[in-house]
Amino acid sequence: MQHHTETSLAAAGRRADSGAAAAGGVLFAGTPQIAADCLSGLLAAGVDVVAVLTRPDAPVGRRRRMTPSPVARLAEEAGIPVIRASRVDEEVTAAIRDTGARLGIAVAYGALLPQHALDAPERGWVNLHYSRLPAHRGASPVQHAVLEGDVETAATVFQIAAGMDTGPIHGVCPLPISEEISAGELLDELTAVGTRLLVALLPDLLAGRSIPEPQTGEATHAPKLTREDAFIDPRRPAAELVRRINATTPEPGPWTLLGDARLKLGTARPYEAETPDDIADAPVGAVLPAPEDRPGAGSVLTLRTGDGRLVVLHGVQPAGKQMMDPAAWHRGLREIPVLGVAPRADDAGPGAGASHERGGLPSAPDDPPPADGRPQTSREEQR
Repeated sequence: MQHHTETSLAAAGRRADSGAAAAGGVLFAGTPQIAADCLSGLLAAGVDVVAVLTRPDAPVGRRRRMTPSPVARLAEEAGIPVIRASRVDEEVTAAIRDTGARLGIAVAYGALLPQHALDAPERGWVNLHYSRLPAHRGASPVQHAVLEGDVETAATVFQIAAGMDTGPIHGVCPLPISEEISAGELLDELTAVGTRLLVALLPDLLAGRSIPEPQTGEATHAPKLTREDAFIDPRRPAAELVRRINATTPEPGPWTLLGDARLKLGTARPYEAETPDDIADAPVGAVLPAPEDRPGAGSVLTLRTGDGRLVVLHGVQPAGKQMMDPAAWHRGLREIPVLGVAPRADDAGPGAGASHERGGLPSAPDDPPPADGRPQTSREEQR
């Protein structure tokens, strides 16, 4: 197993550029934009991609026009054959075998690969996963890393075997997690690092020289987050709310309530100064401007939380509108907004969202279909 840093990947990538194409062709399986970004990086590095496997075209937009996936679109522009399949059966496996690929690479394809498909390429299949395995196995490792307050994650390339993300590891490159990064931003960073890791590993993977090592340590799981997971309850502590807001950005999207109306939120960060006295007496869930808490920040709009601390909001999106500057939204209101849900009878202290009659977690309202018309699956779903 190879251990890399971002610095060592740059040198390893230069050495790999000359050998990857000569060592044999690969088949790339992926569907969403992050997979297309990875494919683009592989092609730029000279990797011989002989075909791609992606999910079928899907209806997009209000006119429901059938549109290829980002991976299919990129492959067609590059003149690479495309295999479209929502599930990999024997017929699809035969098509994979006919490509003559020596190795399969899976990056967010969106479906399981059965054993007959895993056996088709001479060197089997590897997967780019967005965590330091065995931590955060499953569909949403990046979101869970942010949600749980991890200070570091990793791009990991492992050999796909039976079981969810359980195969032995060929290579890993760690990446620190900044306190204010969103899951979407971290996912993009990991895709860039993971692409360079694949390029560095490919000569050995294709030549059969890479010796993977079994995963060690405690396994944890990262199931897909739901809309209910993205509900922001101001009664929770500030640090937890910042993590939940950023972990669910952009998907499934953090949201709360203003009265009975749904309000989506942008990213957030902790307020770094002491809570001003005039805000300390406000109810939990109140949204109020607060003085500058860091050089150059200016006045910020804050949410008062259950532990008395403040969360700085970077954006709000009222129903039927675009994401907007929170200060502009706040200036258009006649009263101080109080977000969240009404407290239960046994809750002590000031409540939140007093105009909302139900206590506890409300059901998430239905969203319209996503802009690309595809099923609402996480950007991170690996296979």
